[in-house]
Amino acid sequence: MDAVSAAGMTVDDLAARARETRVVVVGGGLAGLAAAWQCAKVGMAVTVLEAAPELGGTLRRVELAGTTVSAGPWGWSSRGGAVDELVDDAGLTDRVVEAAETATWIARVPKVGAVPAPEATILGIPENAWDESVRAVIGWGGTWRAYLDRVRPPLTIGSERNLGTLVRARMGQDVVDRLVAPLSVGGFGLAPDEIDVGHAVPKLNAALTRTGSLQAAVAELRAERAERDGSAPLKSLDGGMPQLVDALVARLVERDVQIETGTRVERIVRVGDVYEVAVDEDHVLVDDEGDEGESSPTRVADLVIVATGETDARRLLGGLLGRDLGTSRSVAREVVTLVVDTPDTDAAPRAATVHAVPGTGAADSVVVESARWPWLTGELGAGRHLVTVAFGSSLQAPATAALGDAETIELARTEAEAFLGVDLPTVADAHRARFELARPASALGQPEEAEEIRARAAGVDGLGVVGAWVSGSGLARVVADAADETERVRRARLFAAERGQ
Repeated sequence: MDAVSAAGMTVDDLAARARETRVVVVGGGLAGLAAAWQCAKVGMAVTVLEAAPELGGTLRRVELAGTTVSAGPWGWSSRGGAVDELVDDAGLTDRVVEAAETATWIARVPKVGAVPAPEATILGIPENAWDESVRAVIGWGGTWRAYLDRVRPPLTIGSERNLGTLVRARMGQDVVDRLVAPLSVGGFGLAPDEIDVGHAVPKLNAALTRTGSLQAAVAELRAERAERDGSAPLKSLDGGMPQLVDALVARLVERDVQIETGTRVERIVRVGDVYEVAVDEDHVLVDDEGDEGESSPTRVADLVIVATGETDARRLLGGLLGRDLGTSRSVAREVVTLVVDTPDTDAAPRAATVHAVPGTGAADSVVVESARWPWLTGELGAGRHLVTVAFGSSLQAPATAALGDAETIELARTEAEAFLGVDLPTVADAHRARFELARPASALGQPEEAEEIRARAAGVDGLGVVGAWVSGSGLARVVADAADETERVRRARLFAAERGQ
């Protein structure tokens, strides 16, 4: 007997119940579109409501110098395969490309300047403090202090959750400031003291207890990783990530999904067995051809999936869950994308990715996207490069917060010059984007808080919560989590009849 028969429902029963199910997805970023697809592909009637004038969230399209690019993430980790599966569903498998192999540097190291980031590390923690590449960053004093990790008595090892505290105690402040912090702040917007060791590297504490030193633990874990099937490559789409948004929207429209942009949801109320989703009363529905029409201020749904950013999600969920969920803990981040002309066609003599020692300048990191993604070279032409400059972290508000667009673009240009060590005299085009950067799943307290919110949401029939603020940042996590959470809500609805609901 198959699973459906065991549940007492036939395929026809499930299909009929799916067609009768009305779903409202609040939020049209990648998490919302992925959730909408999971519901639409089984025949549910889906409506997507997006407050912004366009879909995609951080993947919204930007036109720069005649080239379409993403305002935010440029690719995804193939670990787990969730994004690869979504890309395949969208019909874009033949557009997938892998990032070119590039180096990472650390800029504004005190008394040193810019140097290559050591490769034999985990989260910036070196496996050998005496390695020349490590000593070049932390100096002789930092190296001698880090060496004490090898001889320190194993008193309290193996139990510290705070990454900054652990590394500081074992290897000293220089390792924290010059190796760990540039990667954590530049990559995730978080200081080392905000990262949970147990979630960032689950086996690190056990290896530390087993080997007796942090460096030996890193060496052991790196050897284990090398023996596995290899690291998951960073992937993207030839022609840019906004293609994924376009292709998903096309698939949804084929399934008769109703998509409304410029539609801010004011509140969600559970009334009997259904939800009433109230939108801004001033909203005017605009169809695919740009014509205005009538729009009810309320949508009625059997299932609601909240897929907004953290601030709006907390606001909307508070009433449904019967408690104040507090304020957003996301990090304010600005990303300035520059198309630059340079006399030197190699815009990254140091590296494609450069992170700064936190607190030493305005920007946190600079990435030469045209070095990572060769398809951009053909789009932009010789002597032209695309560079992204990130500002803002948990340590400080973006240095651009009070600046106008022209001032911000000029600051980004000068920071890019300093990070990369090249002259960038001409900015051919630029774009400035503000983001609510969700904390990664490795942030202290993030998994526990997300689990609590998810548990409360699971107690409300027909309610799902997706998005980076509960899954942790990163497209791979966001998409995998959206699929899992939507399946939970969808399955509960489809099999509710068997339970007498």
